[in-house]
Amino acid sequence: MTVGRRERARLDKESRIFAAASELFDAHGFDRVTTQQIAEQADIGAGTLFRYAASKGELFLMVFNQRLAAAVRAGSQAADQETDLTAAVCAQVEPVLVWAHGTDDAADYQRELLFGDATERYRTEGLAIVADLEDRIARLLLARHPGDTRAARRAARTVFAVLNLLLVQPFNSLHPDDDAAGELRAQVAQVVAGYRHTTPEHPAG
Repeated sequence: MTVGRRERARLDKESRIFAAASELFDAHGFDRVTTQQIAEQADIGAGTLFRYAASKGELFLMVFNQRLAAAVRAGSQAADQETDLTAAVCAQVEPVLVWAHGTDDAADYQRELLFGDATERYRTEGLAIVADLEDRIARLLLARHPGDTRAARRAARTVFAVLNLLLVQPFNSLHPDDDAAGELRAQVAQVVAGYRHTTPEHPAG
């Protein structure tokens, strides 16, 4: 389909906003970037900027949602290479942990995602990525150990809860000496063992 002039202009502005926000957040961090700086770098007016995202938090989600989604996709590719169920679930979530620990803004992203404005487009989009991650984990469990669908979804939520706590470990003093990757593998192993114990194999349903 041919894209009209107005739509091309909209996509161009959205691309410039994304590039400007991504560059500035990477260079300075969430707290030290303003919407005015993003607008100036994207070469648009502040009023135009807010037609694409309602707040700095939503601009932040706009950028980091894409990175979370990429980590989830990479996890699925890695999980496909694992024959052991626990190793497959770990492979699905480890890229998210690695990505988050490679940025100083992981806690800001979690805050905006979990507690931001429920009406904002990019928060909704981010929560959909989380739901997709949980669904991928549940499908892994059911494919490798057919059982109760509700139990698999419950286990998937537990794995995400574990991941969520480990994402912010570098930013608090609760368990400063823990190896996050090792702790992730150990806790995932417990969750998978619990799922296997509570759901003897039978056709999923």
